[in-house]
Amino acid sequence: MTQLIEIHPDNPQPRLINQVAAMIRNGGLVVYPTDSGYALGCHIGDKRVLDKIRRIRDLDKKHNFTLVCRDLTELAVYARVDNLAFRLIKNNTPGPYTFVLRATQEVPNRLKHPKKKTIGIRVPDNSIAQAMLEALGEPMMSTSLILPQQEDDEVLAPHEIFDLLDGRVDAVIDGGYCGHEETSVIDLTSGYPEVIRYGAGDPSLFE
Repeated sequence: MTQLIEIHPDNPQPRLINQVAAMIRNGGLVVYPTDSGYALGCHIGDKRVLDKIRRIRDLDKKHNFTLVCRDLTELAVYARVDNLAFRLIKNNTPGPYTFVLRATQEVPNRLKHPKKKTIGIRVPDNSIAQAMLEALGEPMMSTSLILPQQEDDEVLAPHEIFDLLDGRVDAVIDGGYCGHEETSVIDLTSGYPEVIRYGAGDPSLFE
């Protein structure tokens, strides 16, 4: 049964944050707010939940998932980063950007791009997401919440998400309105930044 959990967007209640973190550690799938809209998040090593996300979003095996991190302290564990890439990421995080980097061996193969062996890295500027990641003590596997039946410009409120996904996710966090635009995606695998998706934030910073 899905829980609808109201968490204060600016001052997240520690008891509720710890409840959500425990849920994720135990194999739960949650809908949570970011700085560019709501997303699906789960434990990095859970293949069963990954398959559940694919069914919910109707994704194929080639879809790129993202590692959502609290900060850059564990970046080198999961991605190969040169000095230029590190400076660009540091200067623009937290923020609504996803950075594509070459993955290390620490990243499960099912999360990497099947041919390029890359991974998306994201540090969201959202108090609830940050609190969740701090409580977890490790990155989360994540993807934007875009449902197959959802119109391009349709913004779903948390209670609407709950109605649509009741019984299919473990919790929907109601953190209020947090935007409705996918992140800008910046590819840093070739030695210079390349914008491969224009979205939230200011992509011109990388052009």
